[in-house]
Amino acid sequence: MSGDSIGKLFKVTNWGESHGPAIGCVVEGCPAGLALSEGDIQPFLDRRKPGQSNLVTQRNESDQVEILSGVYKGVTTGTAISLLIKNQNKRSKDYDEFAKLYRPSHADFTYQQKYKLRDPSGGGRSSARMTASNVAAGAIAIKILAQQNIEVLSWVESVADIKSDMSIDEVSRDLIESNTVRCPDSIKAKQMETAILSARKDGDTLGGVIRCAVRNMPVGLGEPLFDKLEADLAKAMLSINASKGFEFGSGFEGTKMKGSNHNDLFYKDEESGKILTKTNYSGGIQGGISNGMNLDFRVAFKPVATIMQKQTTVTTEGKEIEYHGRGRHDPCVLPRAAPIVDAMAALVLCDHHLRFKAYQD
Repeated sequence: MSGDSIGKLFKVTNWGESHGPAIGCVVEGCPAGLALSEGDIQPFLDRRKPGQSNLVTQRNESDQVEILSGVYKGVTTGTAISLLIKNQNKRSKDYDEFAKLYRPSHADFTYQQKYKLRDPSGGGRSSARMTASNVAAGAIAIKILAQQNIEVLSWVESVADIKSDMSIDEVSRDLIESNTVRCPDSIKAKQMETAILSARKDGDTLGGVIRCAVRNMPVGLGEPLFDKLEADLAKAMLSINASKGFEFGSGFEGTKMKGSNHNDLFYKDEESGKILTKTNYSGGIQGGISNGMNLDFRVAFKPVATIMQKQTTVTTEGKEIEYHGRGRHDPCVLPRAAPIVDAMAALVLCDHHLRFKAYQD
């Protein structure tokens, strides 16, 4: 199986399975001399971990990270950093019956057809638990970006048809973390919480949209053609479990505008002396390269596939049967998806930052 790595200079290789002994990743390309400890990474994993509220899966994992290599006396050495997260709260028997059937909208069928075998316990390699390793790696990337004053903020903009209209200028980390939904709009957050709990009570699930803003962006990140910054961000976001859409800047709404309204006009800011744009329909990227404005994009997440209701499916032999979802699952991935989007955005930006830096005198 290939496709386990992301990045060129800042490269992360993800490994493990949902119910294996552990999961983790190897981070290559981190510059030497960065102060780094488990304490720098753990807060990001705590934001993503299961069991943190009644809105998410109740799988009880502490997600304690261990740094196995690449750090000496609290400082990165420039060699590969290996991160380990042990799986502690496995209930593999919950999935025994799924070895002989295909769950609707899961990876069971495609994995079986492609590899001729699969690990049914928690979905094995296809499980969203794999995102924990990416969040751990993302914490390192976020620390590197912070040295450049680059800030990545992701929040829940909508759940089902409940949508917040807060602008990116109004959003702060404190507002995002002020409630368990991770929506900075307190009124909408309460409505979202009610909707998620109602869906859980009905044995159903909900989808929604994460919005991400990246502030204090430099000019020049991204490469022409296939390594455009938004293209790499799109690949990273669509690699997240349950993601189904990516929209950059004005996105699909921009198709309803005329060029005379959509063009971002340049001007020189007298206070900073920088060349900026009066609007930001481009989302902070033009020609695949960052223009210094805030990055602005959205990621759409489908309703979780596992529902606690009776559904029809087929066995591995093609016999039609009725089955009922089991196990511990999120009724809505959005609250835990926000830190994952943060991490994946940071991995892409850190990689492009180091590539850009490599070109400088």
